[in-house]
Amino acid sequence: MKTHTQLKTLLPIFIVLFLCSCSQKEPYQLPKNAIELLAGESGKTWKIAWRYNDGVRMNMAGCFLSYRITYKPDMTVNDNNGEQDNCGPSLMGNWELITNKKSYLKLNSDQLPEIMNIKDTHKYFKILKITDDTLKLQYRHKQFSSKSTFIDTFVPEHIKVKDRDFHR
Repeated sequence: MKTHTQLKTLLPIFIVLFLCSCSQKEPYQLPKNAIELLAGESGKTWKIAWRYNDGVRMNMAGCFLSYRITYKPDMTVNDNNGEQDNCGPSLMGNWELITNKKSYLKLNSDQLPEIMNIKDTHKYFKILKITDDTLKLQYRHKQFSSKSTFIDTFVPEHIKVKDRDFHR
């Protein structure tokens, strides 16, 4: 009887430990052609398809809808904010892919402190996915009074995205 009671007590613990060990995902590994996927042969322009702030889908309007960012194979990057009314300055800088235990897109620009309200002239974006038609990035950013975790999903600018101009 004592063994049966011990088993009933330990079984839930073993189940939780098993489920926790099985649910840990391996970090995303960049494909070998990640540079080409991101920048194409002569430059590739991406637009935001969806943005999530701490798991909540954000409204997309104005500057979000017109925003485009172009990565080039010479490791330069620029966006079009300055070409839009009241969207802030255009970003111009360099990019690189960083892989250690996780995969990151690192942007370098003297403009980042002003544009992203940070101290550093670089910013890391965790790469969650990169394919020919999807770039999914996660990053922390102070918006308003607290830091939030954003997940942006980008698509090449020519792709039509249903419900992109989402409003609640």
